[in-house]
Amino acid sequence: MSRARTARRIAAGAAYGGGGLGLVGAAAVGLVLAEVQFAKRTVGTGLPDPPRADGLYGSEFGGPELSPGPLRLAMLGDSTAAGLGVRRARQTPGALLASGLAAVAERPVELRNVALSGAMSDDLDRQAGLLLDSDAPPPDVAVIMIGANDVTRRMPPTQSVRLLTSAVRRLRLAGCEVVVGTCPDLGTIEPVYQPLRWVARRVSRQLAAAQTIGVVALGARTVSMGDLLGPEFAANPREMFGPDSYHPSAEGYATAAMAVLPTLCATLGVWPESDRLDHTRDEDLLPVAEAASAAAGQAGTEVTAARAPWALLKHRRRRRMPTAPDIGQPGDREEAAKAVEAKAKPGKRPSSHAKAGDLDGTGR
Repeated sequence: MSRARTARRIAAGAAYGGGGLGLVGAAAVGLVLAEVQFAKRTVGTGLPDPPRADGLYGSEFGGPELSPGPLRLAMLGDSTAAGLGVRRARQTPGALLASGLAAVAERPVELRNVALSGAMSDDLDRQAGLLLDSDAPPPDVAVIMIGANDVTRRMPPTQSVRLLTSAVRRLRLAGCEVVVGTCPDLGTIEPVYQPLRWVARRVSRQLAAAQTIGVVALGARTVSMGDLLGPEFAANPREMFGPDSYHPSAEGYATAAMAVLPTLCATLGVWPESDRLDHTRDEDLLPVAEAASAAAGQAGTEVTAARAPWALLKHRRRRRMPTAPDIGQPGDREEAAKAVEAKAKPGKRPSSHAKAGDLDGTGR
């Protein structure tokens, strides 16, 4: 069965209350998930909690008291969204995205991160509640990174997609734009060997495609994490993975942030590129399921809704990402308040070996 057809079945089951659907043979899935759990236990534990990165970025563009005020960015999801594995706030994906968005929009950005290490999609409703059930105004845009723990803990894919779409719908009804970083590729975990690595990759990508079908229907956009966190991470594990060989390093998080930033900016209308399709970059107008399937296998690919049942498949050009200040670190708040991020400048797409903070592959 093709990935697109499987993704359609999962998304349909999520929409209409269906149960879990088999992706591959049950014995193979059980075996690979056992291998992944074993890998998580053997690659190292004891990582410190993710650093808190909440705060104001791009303060040189104005303060909260100035009109129109800061953009409000929220991060939801699991340890990847929280930034587990790095020691400084500026290395977390939330800080990188807030700093990059501020530079492109030329407005300050207020970041609030409610992601939780170990979270599955069933925690997204609680996280959305933290953002919406308060006196504070809702976020202008939210980034969700979720899915890996759903796979490793055997949450039925239809339930996973249903929970994700429920949270996205709640945010959208509150007037919030949403960008979802889909399920990463679990085939990169080093202690998982072939042929189980192939099974892990297949399951991960099928869930990513189903996530895309579900959230695009609600007016959200998705960015593929699968291939980005696949061959590139596998080719450079010492650079891309952190000390536990499971979570990304600062380099890895910067690579993921590079892929998400253009879509994050585009959803707010501040990305200086046309939304017209560029056929020289393999962009296309496809049925949603086909676009979702194609995106699941190619790093940084954006899927956004067009007229039903079509979707736009885009590969936005990346730009140099400014260095984020260390918000929330002891002794760093005063320094962060004075920090000035460099403005983004046009550049080429990065090579597969682009370094942290380098969005155009040219280095610094």
